[in-house]
Amino acid sequence: MIDHAHDLASVEEATERLLTAVSALDDSNVAEGSRLPGWSRGHVLTHLARNADALVNVLQGRPMYPSAEVRDADIERGAPRPLAEQLDDLRTSAARFRAEGEAPADWGRTVELRNGVTDRAARVPFRRLAEVELHHVDLGVGYELEDLPDAFTEREIDFLAARFSGLPDVPPVTLTADDGRTWTTGGGAAGGPVAVRGAAADLLGWLAGRRDGSALKVSDGPLPALPPL
Repeated sequence: MIDHAHDLASVEEATERLLTAVSALDDSNVAEGSRLPGWSRGHVLTHLARNADALVNVLQGRPMYPSAEVRDADIERGAPRPLAEQLDDLRTSAARFRAEGEAPADWGRTVELRNGVTDRAARVPFRRLAEVELHHVDLGVGYELEDLPDAFTEREIDFLAARFSGLPDVPPVTLTADDGRTWTTGGGAAGGPVAVRGAAADLLGWLAGRRDGSALKVSDGPLPALPPL
């Protein structure tokens, strides 16, 4: 069962972890490359701030972004800002999202995200949590997939496994974590099932496009290629 209030609290905790880590940087660190190709840490931080505002738009029934071009231009424009401006933007945008999340609302309603994707309003806080947690890792400041809360890792694997389920170019895949938890995904292509086993962090890293899967054990075929998120 989705508990949006619990997820909002988790978003606040994750945001504070990120802000604490980023506060230890300086302007030159912010200008350095992140783990995302072509993006500096400033790009990642600006994206996180604009994503908070975009999800406020979603909860208020407006388009998430005016257009893909506006989204990209906002990130490019904000990326070179100094650390102090980045931190202030992160804090104030996070506060706007928190205030919207705490306002009375019908959390069972359907909302529209990017590219025609729809979801229940109650899932929006978890979507924000995934943005904060995974992009914290992308910053390359010492926070790794292994540091993510176990509950988040399990839920994000659940989410991504469901997202890739039935894709026409992905064979059936059975994912097994070292502790015995299992998931299934893919299934639209012939062949398989491919059995993939490894640490939960490595499974998440592969599903989320953050790791190449080389740490995973694969049987009954090669590790399938997944589409980008």
